[in-house]
Amino acid sequence: MATAPMALVAAVLSPSHGPRGFTSKAVVPPSNPRAAAVPHRRGRRSSSARCAISTVNSNGRLAEADRATAAVATVGLQDLQATPLLRRERHDEETVTMIARVTVHTDSILQDPGKWSFGSIADILFRPNWLRLELVSSELDPKTGEEWEISSYAHNQGRHDDTEFTMVLEASFAVPVSFGPVGAVRVVNEHTREMEIGGITVFREGEESDSDAVTFHCNSWVHPVDKRTFFPLNSYLPSQTPEGVARLRKEELQAIRGDGQGERKSYERVYDYDVYNDLGDPDRDLDTKRPVLGGKDRPYPRRCRTGRGFTKNDPLSEKRSKEAFYVPRDEAFTERKNLTFKAKFALEALNASGRKIRTKDHKSLSFPSLAAIDAMYKDGFRNHPEKDDLDLWSSLIHELEEELGHFLQFEMPEIHDKDKFAWFRDEEFARETLAGMNPLSIQLVTEFPIFSELDEATYGPADSLITKELIEEQINRVMTAEEAVKNKKLFMLDYHDMLLPYVHAVRELDNTTLYASRTLFFLTADGTLRPIAIELTRPKSKNKPQWRQVFTPGSDGSVTGSWLWQLAKAHVLAHDTGYHQLVSHWLRTHCCVEPYIIAANRQLSQMHPIFRLLHPHFRFTMEINAMARNQLISADGIIEGSFAPGKHCMELSSAVYDKFWRFDMEALPADLIRRGMAVEGKDGKLELTIEDYPYANDGLLIWDAIKEWVSDYVAHYYPSASDITGDEELQGWWTEVRTKGHADKQGERWWPMLDSRDSLVQVLSTIIWVASAHHAAVNFGQYPYAGYLPNRPTTARQIMPPEEGRKGMRRLALEPEKVLLDTFPSQFQSTLALPVLDVLSTHSPGEEYIGTHADPAWLAEGKIRSAFEKFRGRMMEIVAEIDDWNEDPERKNRHGAGVVPYVLLKPCYGDPANKTTVMEMGIPNSISI
Repeated sequence: MATAPMALVAAVLSPSHGPRGFTSKAVVPPSNPRAAAVPHRRGRRSSSARCAISTVNSNGRLAEADRATAAVATVGLQDLQATPLLRRERHDEETVTMIARVTVHTDSILQDPGKWSFGSIADILFRPNWLRLELVSSELDPKTGEEWEISSYAHNQGRHDDTEFTMVLEASFAVPVSFGPVGAVRVVNEHTREMEIGGITVFREGEESDSDAVTFHCNSWVHPVDKRTFFPLNSYLPSQTPEGVARLRKEELQAIRGDGQGERKSYERVYDYDVYNDLGDPDRDLDTKRPVLGGKDRPYPRRCRTGRGFTKNDPLSEKRSKEAFYVPRDEAFTERKNLTFKAKFALEALNASGRKIRTKDHKSLSFPSLAAIDAMYKDGFRNHPEKDDLDLWSSLIHELEEELGHFLQFEMPEIHDKDKFAWFRDEEFARETLAGMNPLSIQLVTEFPIFSELDEATYGPADSLITKELIEEQINRVMTAEEAVKNKKLFMLDYHDMLLPYVHAVRELDNTTLYASRTLFFLTADGTLRPIAIELTRPKSKNKPQWRQVFTPGSDGSVTGSWLWQLAKAHVLAHDTGYHQLVSHWLRTHCCVEPYIIAANRQLSQMHPIFRLLHPHFRFTMEINAMARNQLISADGIIEGSFAPGKHCMELSSAVYDKFWRFDMEALPADLIRRGMAVEGKDGKLELTIEDYPYANDGLLIWDAIKEWVSDYVAHYYPSASDITGDEELQGWWTEVRTKGHADKQGERWWPMLDSRDSLVQVLSTIIWVASAHHAAVNFGQYPYAGYLPNRPTTARQIMPPEEGRKGMRRLALEPEKVLLDTFPSQFQSTLALPVLDVLSTHSPGEEYIGTHADPAWLAEGKIRSAFEKFRGRMMEIVAEIDDWNEDPERKNRHGAGVVPYVLLKPCYGDPANKTTVMEMGIPNSISI
């Protein structure tokens, strides 16, 4: 039954029906969107620019969470009375009446009705003066030389959109004919509650549909203590800023940076940096103390500063919040996304709750059989897209009914649905290094013999036991080992030097173990990889010498050898799955992108063309990262509890960042070349070492399309290199990325300098690639591939039988299946991991996909709109190319009996909810899940 506030709102407004998708409400830009627009005398329209109409228009709410497309500034309410510019109107010249129509989104009342009293809702609906608007001219007042503003209150009109939970207010202005083009709209919320402003349309009375309309978009929260400034869609470099709003542009940037003091409040919009010192909770439990990530000892990217105080038991650890971690207000999820995300997570947890309750006191309890693992999944209940054609409440009820109908059972992962024995086959083990959820680790072997770079005195002998003789035996002596290296036939998953320093520490933890590993593959004549050797190593200690052994695919022809090979694969898969989660996924996308977002908001005005290019690729990333710090990567969080290497997970990601991460290697071509998976040909094009490498094949198509789009965009706004070097905001952003966001890497010489169009295009393309396609490639395949635990165990719990000696080998001979099940994650660990993998693999309602979502500012500029349409068209061509490749029987890494087609980098076309699986729904613009 509705509460009184909700009942009152429902009586006046209509409920939401469906997502507020941008693409379904595209703006038709004016015929001359770059022209300045100003009021004119009624009935006497001149042909000059000064006689066009001036419009600030939202055209409805265009994007569910495009909250900051328009620029903003924050000023205290006390400043409202101090400025002499308010209500400065001309009384000595003719005026025209301009109407400002404002949409206010009230679905926040539905999200948290408990915070809304009957009086506050009545206040918003019936109080005449709670929202004040100021129109700001883009020109200075010719008489005073000061900014020129006109103020008026907006009044409730009692209108609402049929598909949006919105209310409409209107303000009337008497605007002097000489006022000039409108350069900004300032909004003052005098209500007691924060309000989400959807859009503001300013038009000459009676001519709201004028074709000369200039569009502004808000979609942003305005708190009672704020005075917010929204700029038009016209993009300007700092040197091109209209005089009338030049001060506001700088004021906005200054306000958003904050002063670095105090704890941030949930309603604030302050962007600042801090180290990762909030992952532990030593005041609750000293065992959860975690080292600070960020600084000389443990280099790491920076996160958003929250300003909480420090714990009593560790002066370096920040207190954990009982509520969600602070993120700047406009970075937070929309109400629909937040409710859906929480509902999905809660329902997945419900699926696992019964099994967790039964096993929480026996966290090491293994599955009794492979059949028991299969019983966790409901056949026919598959990992599929969620329908997005229902309103919020209907979709939640639909999902609840579906989940309850499969209580204690999970969706069937696609890998197991396609082939029940895929997890056991060596062909699939190898194929997934090229077309699975972590295709970023496979590398070419360029030197032989293989050696470790670690200190022999600390860890033991550096040479590998994968010898020339062993390789040649495994490849049936079709060539020598040296020839195999020379002919680029040997490839490797190398987790040896990375994991060896952590082996002893991880083995002290409960319910897990660790080795360092090397896995060698041979490229066959049909273009597929065949695993030929796995080397597992335990480093030496004070009491024990180094232990290591090489396992091969049953070369001795014995059953025991086959089981040992399967156990060795389980260990390698646990290493690869942990590395995927901590490095390929978390570190290289979520973690490293956050500094770009913080720096962009601090240094780039929201009327800056580069901010408007990047902004769609930053959507929701800071919020999902804050959730990860709170629940996933925190001490005793889900990642530590169910993934290798346990409590040392984040330390490992720091070590990889220190030794491995380089911005200039994050572009796809550079990454492929670094791993030996491609070389640059004489014509400048890449030549792949493995021709049928689905991640690289599809990724290079996307990369080239992104780079062409960015090149067209940059060329329009920067005619020369001097425009780039002279752009103080752009240079300030890139300097801050290097010196603050990635402060521990600021001295590296590999950072690109923004001194030409080529360098700027490369930097921007890299960021867009990482935030969109790279993330899609490593995120949405998690549940389809790792949701079936034997296919990709998240951790390994038992040491190899040969290391245990005669006792271990005797147990293997008697109970081989039990040894394998004891090596797989426990039932408890599985029920921690599976819900998270499923949630992370889900596309959000109202998702914005690359090549389909256009920022309103792009559409307002003719050449940029044309460039984007070309980009969109190229995406559709790529869809057809990928479809052809997936049907090509010669491409055995993506086609064949039981083979899961590679569609993780297939662009969105049509309705994503109509696709067969979540993996083919498209490439989201941003890291939003």
